[in-house]
Amino acid sequence: MFTGIIECEGELVSIETEGSNAHLVIRSEISHELKIDQSVSHNGVCLTVVALSDDSHTVTAIDETLRRSNLGSLNIGDNINLERCLRADGRLDGHIVQGHVDTTGTCKSVRNEDGSWIFEFEHAKSVENTTVPKGSICVNGVSLTVVDSSPTTFSVAIIPYTYEHTNFRDLKPGSKVNLEFDVLGKYVSAYLMRRGEL
Repeated sequence: MFTGIIECEGELVSIETEGSNAHLVIRSEISHELKIDQSVSHNGVCLTVVALSDDSHTVTAIDETLRRSNLGSLNIGDNINLERCLRADGRLDGHIVQGHVDTTGTCKSVRNEDGSWIFEFEHAKSVENTTVPKGSICVNGVSLTVVDSSPTTFSVAIIPYTYEHTNFRDLKPGSKVNLEFDVLGKYVSAYLMRRGEL
Protein backbone atom coordinates (compact mmCIF):
# COMPACT_ATOMS: atom_id res chain seq x y z
CA MET A 1 0.00 0.00 0.00
CA PHE A 2 1.12 3.55 -0.74
CA THR A 3 0.08 7.07 0.27
CA GLY A 4 0.59 9.04 -2.93
CA ILE A 5 3.36 11.14 -1.39
CA ILE A 6 6.20 11.02 -3.93
CA GLU A 7 9.67 10.44 -2.48
CA CYS A 8 11.64 11.40 -5.56
CA GLU A 9 11.73 11.15 -9.32
CA GLY A 10 13.67 8.56 -11.25
CA GLU A 11 15.00 8.79 -14.80
CA LEU A 12 14.24 5.99 -17.23
CA VAL A 13 17.65 5.00 -18.60
CA SER A 14 16.89 1.74 -20.40
CA ILE A 15 14.04 -0.40 -21.70
CA GLU A 16 14.76 -4.05 -22.39
CA THR A 17 12.03 -6.18 -23.94
CA GLU A 18 11.61 -9.90 -23.28
CA GLY A 19 8.62 -11.38 -25.05
CA SER A 20 5.67 -9.17 -24.15
CA ASN A 21 7.38 -7.93 -20.97
CA ALA A 22 9.45 -4.80 -20.56
CA HIS A 23 12.32 -4.46 -18.08
CA LEU A 24 12.59 -0.80 -17.07
CA VAL A 25 15.87 0.44 -15.67
CA ILE A 26 15.47 3.57 -13.54
CA ARG A 27 18.18 5.75 -12.04
CA SER A 28 17.19 7.51 -8.82
CA GLU A 29 18.48 8.77 -5.49
CA ILE A 30 16.72 5.95 -3.62
CA SER A 31 17.75 3.06 -5.91
CA HIS A 32 20.78 2.19 -3.75
CA GLU A 33 18.46 1.78 -0.74
CA LEU A 34 16.09 -0.66 -2.42
CA LYS A 35 16.07 -4.44 -2.10
CA ILE A 36 15.22 -7.23 -4.51
CA ASP A 37 11.49 -8.15 -4.27
CA GLN A 38 10.61 -4.74 -2.83
CA SER A 39 7.41 -3.07 -4.06
CA VAL A 40 7.82 0.46 -5.41
CA SER A 41 5.25 2.72 -7.03
CA HIS A 42 6.29 3.95 -10.49
CA ASN A 43 3.92 6.68 -11.73
CA GLY A 44 1.35 5.05 -9.47
CA VAL A 45 1.99 1.47 -10.67
CA CYS A 46 3.15 -1.01 -8.04
CA LEU A 47 6.13 -2.91 -9.50
CA THR A 48 8.62 -5.34 -7.97
CA VAL A 49 12.34 -4.60 -7.95
CA VAL A 50 14.08 -7.45 -9.81
CA ALA A 51 17.66 -6.14 -10.14
CA LEU A 52 19.91 -3.49 -8.61
CA SER A 53 23.07 -1.58 -9.47
CA ASP A 54 24.89 1.24 -7.71
CA ASP A 55 22.52 4.02 -8.77
CA SER A 56 19.65 2.30 -10.57
CA HIS A 57 17.07 -0.44 -10.19
CA THR A 58 15.13 -2.63 -12.61
CA VAL A 59 11.45 -3.50 -12.57
CA THR A 60 9.43 -5.67 -14.95
CA ALA A 61 6.10 -4.61 -16.45
CA ILE A 62 3.95 -7.27 -18.10
CA ASP A 63 1.84 -6.62 -21.19
CA GLU A 64 -1.33 -5.99 -19.17
CA THR A 65 0.46 -3.29 -17.15
CA LEU A 66 1.96 -1.69 -20.24
CA ARG A 67 -1.47 -1.49 -21.91
CA ARG A 68 -3.41 -0.30 -18.86
CA SER A 69 -0.92 2.39 -17.79
CA ASN A 70 1.30 5.02 -19.37
CA LEU A 71 4.43 2.92 -18.74
CA GLY A 72 4.20 1.47 -22.25
CA SER A 73 4.53 4.92 -23.81
CA LEU A 74 7.53 6.10 -21.80
CA ASN A 75 10.74 7.14 -23.56
CA ILE A 76 14.36 7.06 -22.43
CA GLY A 77 15.02 10.13 -20.30
CA ASP A 78 11.45 10.46 -19.02
CA ASN A 79 10.95 11.23 -15.34
CA ILE A 80 9.00 8.74 -13.23
CA ASN A 81 7.40 9.46 -9.83
CA LEU A 82 8.66 7.01 -7.21
CA GLU A 83 7.31 6.02 -3.80
CA ARG A 84 8.23 3.11 -1.56
CA CYS A 85 5.40 1.27 0.19
CA LEU A 86 3.93 2.62 3.41
CA ARG A 87 5.62 1.47 6.61
CA ALA A 88 3.31 0.03 9.27
CA ASP A 89 4.49 2.72 11.70
CA GLY A 90 4.32 5.54 9.16
CA ARG A 91 1.91 8.43 8.78
CA LEU A 92 -0.79 8.27 6.09
CA ASP A 93 -0.05 11.77 4.74
CA GLY A 94 -1.89 11.30 1.44
CA HIS A 95 -4.67 8.76 1.02
CA ILE A 96 -4.91 4.98 0.60
CA VAL A 97 -3.29 4.16 -2.75
CA GLN A 98 -3.01 0.53 -3.86
CA GLY A 99 -0.70 0.98 -6.82
CA HIS A 100 -3.32 -0.60 -9.10
CA VAL A 101 -3.99 1.80 -11.96
CA ASP A 102 -7.65 1.81 -13.03
CA THR A 103 -7.21 3.55 -16.35
CA THR A 104 -5.28 6.28 -18.09
CA GLY A 105 -6.46 9.83 -18.52
CA THR A 106 -5.46 12.68 -20.79
CA CYS A 107 -4.38 16.13 -19.70
CA LYS A 108 -6.87 18.59 -21.20
CA SER A 109 -5.41 21.85 -19.95
CA VAL A 110 -2.81 23.42 -17.66
CA ARG A 111 -3.54 26.84 -16.21
CA ASN A 112 -1.04 28.95 -14.26
CA GLU A 113 -2.79 30.55 -11.28
CA ASP A 114 -0.03 32.97 -10.20
CA GLY A 115 1.97 30.53 -8.09
CA SER A 116 -0.09 27.38 -8.41
CA TRP A 117 -1.38 25.38 -11.36
CA ILE A 118 -4.78 23.96 -12.27
CA PHE A 119 -4.63 20.73 -14.28
CA GLU A 120 -7.74 19.32 -15.94
CA PHE A 121 -7.90 15.65 -16.96
CA GLU A 122 -10.32 13.62 -19.05
CA HIS A 123 -11.06 9.89 -18.69
CA ALA A 124 -13.50 7.24 -19.89
CA LYS A 125 -16.97 7.37 -18.39
CA SER A 126 -17.63 4.58 -15.89
CA VAL A 127 -19.43 4.32 -12.56
CA GLU A 128 -16.15 3.02 -11.14
CA ASN A 129 -14.22 6.04 -12.47
CA THR A 130 -15.89 8.40 -10.03
CA THR A 131 -14.55 11.62 -8.58
CA VAL A 132 -16.23 14.09 -6.26
CA PRO A 133 -15.20 17.64 -5.34
CA LYS A 134 -12.83 17.60 -2.37
CA GLY A 135 -12.40 13.82 -2.80
CA SER A 136 -9.13 11.99 -3.40
CA ILE A 137 -7.59 10.98 -6.72
CA CYS A 138 -4.18 9.54 -7.57
CA VAL A 139 -2.56 10.91 -10.75
CA ASN A 140 0.79 9.41 -11.80
CA GLY A 141 1.17 8.20 -8.23
CA VAL A 142 0.47 11.61 -6.65
CA SER A 143 -2.28 11.90 -4.04
CA LEU A 144 -4.40 14.93 -4.91
CA THR A 145 -7.65 16.61 -3.96
CA VAL A 146 -10.29 17.02 -6.67
CA VAL A 147 -11.36 20.61 -7.35
CA ASP A 148 -14.08 20.23 -10.00
CA SER A 149 -15.65 16.98 -11.15
CA SER A 150 -17.87 15.61 -13.93
CA PRO A 151 -18.53 12.03 -15.12
CA THR A 152 -15.57 12.26 -17.53
CA THR A 153 -13.35 15.08 -16.24
CA PHE A 154 -11.83 16.44 -13.06
CA SER A 155 -9.38 19.14 -12.11
CA VAL A 156 -6.72 19.39 -9.40
CA ALA A 157 -4.69 22.27 -8.00
CA ILE A 158 -0.92 21.79 -7.81
CA ILE A 159 1.19 23.73 -5.31
CA PRO A 160 4.73 24.82 -6.29
CA TYR A 161 6.42 22.08 -4.22
CA THR A 162 4.48 19.30 -5.96
CA TYR A 163 5.03 20.93 -9.36
CA GLU A 164 8.79 21.13 -8.80
CA HIS A 165 9.27 17.66 -7.24
CA THR A 166 7.11 15.46 -9.50
CA ASN A 167 6.69 14.95 -13.22
CA PHE A 168 3.65 17.23 -13.20
CA ARG A 169 5.99 19.91 -14.54
CA ASP A 170 6.44 17.74 -17.67
CA LEU A 171 2.70 17.41 -18.35
CA LYS A 172 1.01 19.36 -21.13
CA PRO A 173 -2.29 19.07 -23.00
CA GLY A 174 -2.39 15.62 -24.58
CA SER A 175 -0.11 13.95 -22.00
CA LYS A 176 -1.26 10.52 -20.83
CA VAL A 177 -1.40 9.96 -17.06
CA ASN A 178 -2.16 7.01 -14.79
CA LEU A 179 -5.32 7.27 -12.70
CA GLU A 180 -6.25 5.35 -9.58
CA PHE A 181 -9.65 6.33 -8.24
CA ASP A 182 -10.39 6.37 -4.53
CA VAL A 183 -10.75 2.77 -3.30
CA LEU A 184 -13.55 3.69 -0.88
CA GLY A 185 -15.55 5.21 -3.73
CA LYS A 186 -15.00 2.07 -5.82
CA TYR A 187 -16.37 -0.16 -3.05
CA VAL A 188 -19.44 2.07 -2.70
CA SER A 189 -20.00 1.98 -6.49
CA ALA A 190 -19.64 -1.82 -6.55
CA TYR A 191 -22.09 -2.19 -3.65
CA LEU A 192 -24.70 0.04 -5.30
CA MET A 193 -24.30 -1.74 -8.64
CA ARG A 194 -24.95 -5.11 -6.96
CA ARG A 195 -28.09 -3.67 -5.42
CA GLY A 196 -29.17 -2.38 -8.83
CA GLU A 197 -29.05 1.22 -7.68
CA LEU A 198 -26.48 2.35 -10.27
